Amino acid sequence: MDDVEGKVAVITGGASGIGLAMAHRFAAEGMHLLLADIEEGALDDAAEALQAAHPGVTVRTSVTDVSDAEAMDALGNDARDAFGTVHVVCNNAGVGAGGQLQSLTTKDWEWCLGVNLWGVIHGIRVFLPMLLEQGEGHVVNTASMAGMVAGPFMGPYNASKFAVVGISETLFHELAMTGSDVGVSVLCPGWVNTKIHESQRNRPEDLQNEPVASSGAPAGVDIADFVRGFIEAGLAPAAVADMVLAAVRTKQLYILTHEDSGGVIEARAHAIVANEPPPFAMPQ
Repeated sequence: MDDVEGKVAVITGGASGIGLAMAHRFAAEGMHLLLADIEEGALDDAAEALQAAHPGVTVRTSVTDVSDAEAMDALGNDARDAFGTVHVVCNNAGVGAGGQLQSLTTKDWEWCLGVNLWGVIHGIRVFLPMLLEQGEGHVVNTASMAGMVAGPFMGPYNASKFAVVGISETLFHELAMTGSDVGVSVLCPGWVNTKIHESQRNRPEDLQNEPVASSGAPAGVDIADFVRGFIEAGLAPAAVADMVLAAVRTKQLYILTHEDSGGVIEARAHAIVANEPPPFAMPQ
C-alpha cells in the first residue's frame, strides 16, 4: 500500500501513546481515521487535536472495549457506516500487567489477555474479511519485544505478546499461500515512552483484585515503578509511527524499533538451539 492518501485507518488504543502517534502520522499522509479507545475523555481530546492539525482529514471515534466481541463488532459497523470500508487496521490497544506467577490471580490473566490478545483476535475477525473482499489493505498487530524474549514478573504480558507474534506469522503465511495483496505487520517495540505502566487506570471494576490480594511483586518491589524509568527514557512514539507507516508501504512483517533488538532475539534463538538457559535481557 504505497499510496495511502484518502485511505481509512482503524486504530485501537488510539487516544494515546503509539496509537495516537500512528494516527498523527497517517493523517499527515491524508488518511482518514477511526480511533477506538476505552478512555472517552482522552479519545475526544485526541480527535480534537488531530482535526486541528489535519483539517482535511475525517476523524471518527468510538469508545470501545477491545476485549468485548460485541463492542468490536460494533466498531466494524461504525467503520462501514462512516467510511464504507477500511484499509489499515491497527490492533494496538494494550495494557501492562505482571507480578510473580504464583501470586497472580485469574482476574490478572483475564484482564491482560482480554485486551492484549483477544483485542487482536477480534480485530482480525472483524476487519480482515473487509480487506480480503476488496483485495487491498494491511493489518498491524502491536506485540512487543516481550513477544520475542520473556523477562521475569511479566507472565500475562509475555504470554499475550508471544501469542500476537504467532498469530501474525500465521496470518502472513495464509496471505502468502493464497496470493493475497493484503499485508500484515507485527510491531515489536522495545521501551517506548507511553503510559502503559499506568494501565491500571482503565482496569474494569469486575476484574479488579480484592484489596488484600498481593501485588505479585517481590517484597519491596512495585512492578510499575520498576519499569517506569525504562519507559520514560524510551523511544518517542512518533519514531515508532514512522516505522509502522514504512512497514505498511512495503508489506514488512516484523517491525523492530531498537538497534539491539535483533541481537537479543538472536541470543534467545541460539540458547534454544544449544539447549541452554534463556538469556536475561532488558532491551533498551
